[in-house]
Amino acid sequence: MIEIQNISKKFGKQEVLQDINLTFSKGECIALIGPNGCGKTTLIKSILGMVIPTKGTILYNHKSVLGEFKYREEIGYMPQIGRYPDYLTIGQIIEMMKTIRNAKEDLDMDLFNAFEIEKILHKPMRTLSGGTTQKVSAILAFLFNPQVLILDEPTAGLDPLASEILKEKIIKEKEKGKLILITSHLLSELDDMITQIIFMQDGKVHFHQTIDALMQSTQEQKISKAIAKILKSKSHESNY
Repeated sequence: MIEIQNISKKFGKQEVLQDINLTFSKGECIALIGPNGCGKTTLIKSILGMVIPTKGTILYNHKSVLGEFKYREEIGYMPQIGRYPDYLTIGQIIEMMKTIRNAKEDLDMDLFNAFEIEKILHKPMRTLSGGTTQKVSAILAFLFNPQVLILDEPTAGLDPLASEILKEKIIKEKEKGKLILITSHLLSELDDMITQIIFMQDGKVHFHQTIDALMQSTQEQKISKAIAKILKSKSHESNY
């Protein structure tokens, strides 16, 4: 569905992505993890067409995304920090997005209803807490029934109930056969959700494994412990 072929990206002299090769398929929920500055956000923005790679190709359904924009209609994006016009209300933001997307198909109102946003549609965006703004971003990402969901730190700032609602929704969409990419620092929250994991560092992919293979190779029960074991092993190897 999405193929990343030999992608590199430089900002000035700094190379933030170095020869990345990845393939993402339908029905997968893939975690993209790594320390701050490892290139995760740049890679996501390259897929979305917000950053143009210095070299390499990104294909969506076997077609290059370079210079294209229609493919983005099939992607729901939830940024880590949503920024919206302060003077607009929640209701106006949602209606504006419907107009921009020219939405004629049935909308996915699951999160809208679960978060009970109807009660606060009149509230201006400038008055919202970070958690409520996250809820609005989540609603917009899922609203138009996209085939691909890219969620950047989706549970950051959410209360425990809202976080659980969102995780259940992610699992539901994965089971429908959609492709979901998630970045997260909270590895414990990825259990039960993801099917593959990619670890990036210094602009490179250090490993890309299915969860089954990861657990089998490390003999661990939790994703966070399995990753810690692999990283400790790699760190030990690099010292020799």
